[in-house]
Amino acid sequence: MDFRTQSASFDALASVSADALIVVIAGSSLPKNLDKAVASAAQDAIKLGDFELKTGQVLSVMRPQGLKAPRLVLAASGAGTVKAARAALAGALAQVKGRGVAHAAAAFVGFDGLSASLAEHVVLAAREAAYVYRHTKASAPAAKLAKLTLLTDKGDLEAGKAAKTGLALGAAIANGVDMAREFANRPGNIATPTFLGEQVKQLGKEYGFKVEVLDRKAVEKLGMNTFISVAQGSDEPLRFIVARYDGGAKTEAPVVLVGKGITFDSGGISIKPGAGMDEMKFDMGGAASVIGTLRAVGELKPKLNLVVLVPSCENMPSGRAVKPGDVVTSMSGQTIENLNTDAEGRLILCDALTYAERFKPAVVVDVATLTGACVIALGGVRSGMYATDDELAGELLSAGDAALDLCWRMPLDDEYEEGLKTNFADLANVAGREGGSITAAKFLQRFAKYRWAHLDIAGTAWKSGSAKGATGRPVGLLTHFLLGQAAKPAAKADKSAAKAQKA
Repeated sequence: MDFRTQSASFDALASVSADALIVVIAGSSLPKNLDKAVASAAQDAIKLGDFELKTGQVLSVMRPQGLKAPRLVLAASGAGTVKAARAALAGALAQVKGRGVAHAAAAFVGFDGLSASLAEHVVLAAREAAYVYRHTKASAPAAKLAKLTLLTDKGDLEAGKAAKTGLALGAAIANGVDMAREFANRPGNIATPTFLGEQVKQLGKEYGFKVEVLDRKAVEKLGMNTFISVAQGSDEPLRFIVARYDGGAKTEAPVVLVGKGITFDSGGISIKPGAGMDEMKFDMGGAASVIGTLRAVGELKPKLNLVVLVPSCENMPSGRAVKPGDVVTSMSGQTIENLNTDAEGRLILCDALTYAERFKPAVVVDVATLTGACVIALGGVRSGMYATDDELAGELLSAGDAALDLCWRMPLDDEYEEGLKTNFADLANVAGREGGSITAAKFLQRFAKYRWAHLDIAGTAWKSGSAKGATGRPVGLLTHFLLGQAAKPAAKADKSAAKAQKA
């Protein structure tokens, strides 16, 4: 989709040429500088009771009198916040989706200027509305909306600059979100660990990333036995993907993102119920999101060093599969009793977290569709966020707020670790049902020997029901987090880290 800006007087919107003119209105009354033809159409609709200046109200007017555009869509945002504006625009775009609208123009009136953030979310709302999964469908409707022009008020000299900045950021994030959605939406027989490895290699060629894709023999040499234990029940070969973006100084410690890449999760021997098991293709949502974020970084080129790690495999039942009660030795040397083979994500992540130590990272963030308990706790609105220090937690919360990709900080009290004790290993892979998302995070914390955060996206990575499909979250949150890290004074890596990165 083509996004561009156009300077226009908001009191002369009638002359704007487009298939549809979308006017998003903030506040409880029509702005005084609003185009007379637009204002007249809005006032008539208000008098008839067809439209109100209340959040969520949308009205489509065909062949509006006095306007060059053949369609006028009015959307009330109520409060003039970016969140409210994005929701209003999404409602307006729903009115034109699937119709003969190839070019839409959007004006935001009654707002306190047009910010880069608002422009960013114009792109994200439009791209979200336009996304259609096609890969395994013989026929799918093509997206008709190909161009969106963001109108900036001629009287606001800074709006044009802000809009261009926001559109560029929004496009990069949207490309990452679409990639994450596409990878997660593809079925497990297509989006395999091998497929993910090939796709990251392609990104490496396109953006200059250093990419390694390790097979089972390489993983065995590293001692990643817990990762191997999850993969051993499947005929599909595992892959451990390592991608590096060197945008900062050589002495700068990298940020490491780790994404859970279970491309299909049957539960293993602790097999899941059949109903809804098809959705377990989404269990690689963490991997999809960090790969999508890598794509966004490739476009934005922030000044930081980034490492992306993706342990990827299937979790399947077979005669070779790991059994409940089996004990495996992790890369860290800690032994783990596998009490439930459906708690496999933490087993592949713990070895990846140990591997991350070699980079002497400034910070590590792992992302995983980890627990149903997090869905019960937070639903599909916010991702669960765990962090080992307040500053890091604050940075992730702020990034989520900026991206409208929200998270919520959860506790990491030491008492939650009690349930992981076992008589037969250093720790068990599950505790009781109570606080299940927290005890999963406490398990991972045992392997994180650096500044660390964990995002449990089990409730936010995909939607069920009639809207079934991946969301691409938390690409937006992660991208804003990385941009924030790039803006900070660089943490220097020591000499041993530099040697490790060469190894």
